[in-house]
Amino acid sequence: MKKLLLIASLMLALTGFSFAQTTTPPKTTTTTTTGPKKKDGTADMRYKANKDAAKKLPVHTKKDGTADKRFKENKDAAKKPAIK
Repeated sequence: MKKLLLIASLMLALTGFSFAQTTTPPKTTTTTTTGPKKKDGTADMRYKANKDAAKKLPVHTKKDGTADKRFKENKDAAKKPAIK
């Protein structure tokens, strides 16, 4: 009976470990590029249209892809008032 209980508890533990190792893929920021793309779907940075689009993106981002407001360049973009 002890062996049966030990085997059942080990199977449950191993099942729990296998679920603990799966992770969700990180969110990526999608850029709207007008230029050509590489085979894997990312922007081909040899072209000017893609380089210009990349310059508009914030340099420092958080894990979820939004701009990190702790850095000066991201704070300045948010402070610009809208002209009416």
